[in-house]
Amino acid sequence: MSRYVFTSESVTEGHPDKICDQVSDAVLDALLAQDPASRVACETVVNTGLCLITGEVTTTARVDFNTLVRGVIEEIGYSGARAGGFDANSCSVLVALDQQSPDIAQGVDEADDHAGDPLDKVGAGDQGIMFGYACDETPELMPLPISLAHRLARKLSEVRHNDTLSYLLPDGKTQVSVVYEDERPVAIDTILISTQHVAEIDGITDEQGLRERIAADLWTHVVEPATADLALKPSKDTTKYLVNPTGKFVVGGPQGDAGLTGRKIIVDTYGGYARHGGGAFSGKDPTKVDRSAAYAARFVAKALVAAGLARKAEVQLSYAIGVAKPVSILVESFGTSAMSNDQLTELVQTNFDLRPGAIIENFGLRRQPQQRGGRFYQDVAAYGHFGRSDLNLPWEDVALIAAKLKG
Repeated sequence: MSRYVFTSESVTEGHPDKICDQVSDAVLDALLAQDPASRVACETVVNTGLCLITGEVTTTARVDFNTLVRGVIEEIGYSGARAGGFDANSCSVLVALDQQSPDIAQGVDEADDHAGDPLDKVGAGDQGIMFGYACDETPELMPLPISLAHRLARKLSEVRHNDTLSYLLPDGKTQVSVVYEDERPVAIDTILISTQHVAEIDGITDEQGLRERIAADLWTHVVEPATADLALKPSKDTTKYLVNPTGKFVVGGPQGDAGLTGRKIIVDTYGGYARHGGGAFSGKDPTKVDRSAAYAARFVAKALVAAGLARKAEVQLSYAIGVAKPVSILVESFGTSAMSNDQLTELVQTNFDLRPGAIIENFGLRRQPQQRGGRFYQDVAAYGHFGRSDLNLPWEDVALIAAKLKG
């Protein structure tokens, strides 16, 4: 019997890197809502009292970036008395956006390998490799460790926003270690939560007292409700439970650490359970295959698992800049399929159109912000881009294609 422990982490929307992801994707949403053909590569940096947005944008849209950025920061919770050294109303917002390079644009505008098909004409916005993954460990077909870490992080933010635990501040991280036996999760070994908080809670100011109070509250209001519907639950008797191991966490957010777009790509995907090509998502329009092809790879992998063709599936795609068709497609089932990897790969090549233009069209990636009231990508910028049952994401809807593959 093989036995091992696997760990994944998540962060709240108030983590400095996640602030940046949300700002970058709010910029993308605003531009695509006005001009669905916008080309966007927006990077954000935050530090004490500073938010810088930079990158390349080609668009006909007109956006008040200053107001937009401050709105995102305020919505997260950095304003007023609890803002610390990073306040939506007083931080400096610097905008340094240029136009997309014409050398890149020409390859995206008209692919090198097209033969008249409109979907062939959209070339990949860059070279790169993308991975998609799915497994049958959770109803949403995601690995259990990252699924649990996201559940805890979202609940941690929820009890802050609704004032159930009014002493919490925006920055926070979660981490979950799951025990596996014979490749199946059997127990939750460790839960770690680090959460920013005020310096005094109901008269308690000493570190030990603060940790004990926060730990007790988080177990009751975060851990238990976040895992209540799961068959595999944490136990006070057997699960190791760590809260703010350094003792206190008062200084946080951009006042404590600088943040940068794209630094939480493992949190955004599969928590390290699957391979990653290295390309981040936020702030990139759908012609960037780092984003759109990663969504497509997840769609393919999830469809294979949902169809019962494998218990685990990992899909690798690769692209060349300015070329529409993928350079390579590979499916790995880790011995969980009755079909060979070669057969699964051939099945994918036959049933999925993985050209960037087709991905954009099939998922409606340019139109989503416009169709959803000007906000789409910002909502996936925190708590994961995959396995999100709360957002009705097109790359998660595999019912039709899974039924076709079954047949």
